[in-house]
Amino acid sequence: MDQPMVGQGMADNPLNGLFIPSPLPVELSLVSFVGITRFGNYIEAVSGLNLAPSWVQLLSKYLVTILNQTEAMVNIASFLGARLQGGIIIEKVKGPISTGYIELQSLNPNDTPKVRFNYFKASEDLKKCVQGMESIMNIVNSKSFSKFRYRTMSTQDLLNLVAMLPLNLRPRHLNTRISLEQFCIDTVMIIWHYHGGCQVGKVVDQDYRVLGVDGVRVIDATTFNFSPGTNPQATIMMLGRYMGVRILQD
Repeated sequence: MDQPMVGQGMADNPLNGLFIPSPLPVELSLVSFVGITRFGNYIEAVSGLNLAPSWVQLLSKYLVTILNQTEAMVNIASFLGARLQGGIIIEKVKGPISTGYIELQSLNPNDTPKVRFNYFKASEDLKKCVQGMESIMNIVNSKSFSKFRYRTMSTQDLLNLVAMLPLNLRPRHLNTRISLEQFCIDTVMIIWHYHGGCQVGKVVDQDYRVLGVDGVRVIDATTFNFSPGTNPQATIMMLGRYMGVRILQD
């Protein structure tokens, strides 16, 4: 049967951030939740990760041009050990308002579907990204953070560093490094929190039964209208458990 709303309303929380090389060794840390801004950005951080050799070379070449010779050689030596001496602070836009779609490109189930998230299509999402990046820059410029960054590297240098990294396939623009709006658009990354496409009231009913189809339910993140900046895994597991109990009781 025809279900025109299947795949519509697909979204993902856009992610942007800064990589901050550190003159001091840092602990190995997976993604940790830091806080939520008053305008709804979720701030997280990660440190001490292993880097691909290609990234080591890119970062090393850039750092040589920014740091003095002694600092640069010490920093490059730490990178060549494959462990990142530094950290990454990221911000994610909750919601988001911008949505796209997912659709099949053929009837072959092994073919990759076409997905478009339309990051920052809504101006409100872009505004929140800019506010989130400003919050990260304020953190990096704070006294508490000062011992974990090189004094010779400004926040503009850090923006330049991220702009040169191969984070996605989007082209870079002349103003990527000087406009936070363009920076957000050009350096956006996926956070794998995609959701929507089988939303309640459009594809499934309140009991998650597919409209017009008997014996089929959809119980996962595709039924969500929005997602917070945190990992939705616990919410999805809770929903699956709850609906499993409901189905057994019916």
